[in-house]
Amino acid sequence: MITRIQDIGERELLNRLKKFMRLGQIDDDIAEIEQSKNKLLINTDLLVENIHFSEKISNAKDIGWKSITTNISDLICSGSDNIISFTVGLVLPPSTEWEWVEKLYEGMYEAMKEFGGEIIGGDCTSGEIKMISITAIGEMNQPRLHRGNALPGDYIVSTGFHGLSRLGLALLTSEKLPSENEISLELIERATKAHRRPYPALKALIALKECKPQSNSWRAAGTDSSDGLIESIRGICESSNCQAVLSKTSILKDPDWPKNLIWDDWVFNGAEDYQLILSLPKDWAEALSKTFSSAQIIGFIKEGKPNVFWDDLEEINIDQSNLFQHF
Repeated sequence: MITRIQDIGERELLNRLKKFMRLGQIDDDIAEIEQSKNKLLINTDLLVENIHFSEKISNAKDIGWKSITTNISDLICSGSDNIISFTVGLVLPPSTEWEWVEKLYEGMYEAMKEFGGEIIGGDCTSGEIKMISITAIGEMNQPRLHRGNALPGDYIVSTGFHGLSRLGLALLTSEKLPSENEISLELIERATKAHRRPYPALKALIALKECKPQSNSWRAAGTDSSDGLIESIRGICESSNCQAVLSKTSILKDPDWPKNLIWDDWVFNGAEDYQLILSLPKDWAEALSKTFSSAQIIGFIKEGKPNVFWDDLEEINIDQSNLFQHF
């Protein structure tokens, strides 16, 4: 027999969700957070059905994983490797099956087991479509990565491949591919997994901390590539009031990525790859590229009006119609 949210009501829904939290955690309307000796970083993301997620291409458990890990990525790219807690806000149509909600929370729980943190509360109400609001809390540590910390002379480092999530989305939605290149089964598997279950760059952040030259300060600029590789670098340039010069030949691609250049747009502008994009002093950047296998120096920062160029001085223009727009 199928059990729907309208059959069990809010009180029973909360009772069933208690198994994903500490005893007594949601018996009150507030949540306790133990005092941290450091400052806290807080991030909130709102995911709306058919805009940010779709059950046509992802099951509830994958949606739960992604709703947590995308928030974790925002904390990681700000320098937090100590994820403390989450609150979860849910809007659910009354006809939503309880099993869907249970699987959603199971996916969240799997992500927290991997990266840390716990659910400490939230809220729920009914609505015409599903919405998931996650607030993530992490401890601020050194380095406090910030888009505004870049300086001329820095090297730009990317910690992994780009384009996989965009390819995964195209494959899952049967979108027409850029060309008729044959795609390996291994690439198909990696791409669909990258889209359904993004993996925040926690290991890269830990490596960044461990390889810092002793003579260097903790100054570093960073963001993640959730908005696309080029757009993320542009964000650093705008916040730091500087320019970036990139090398096309230095940007890493999956070993099975099609060689046809028409595919490169998804590498540069594909979004949702959640790699760290860093602007670092030269010796720190070189140390990270040597100690973390997927880290690659892809360009440098220089003085000038905020913009991004290729190393042949060609300005990188992005077709804004291809970028995700919230409104």
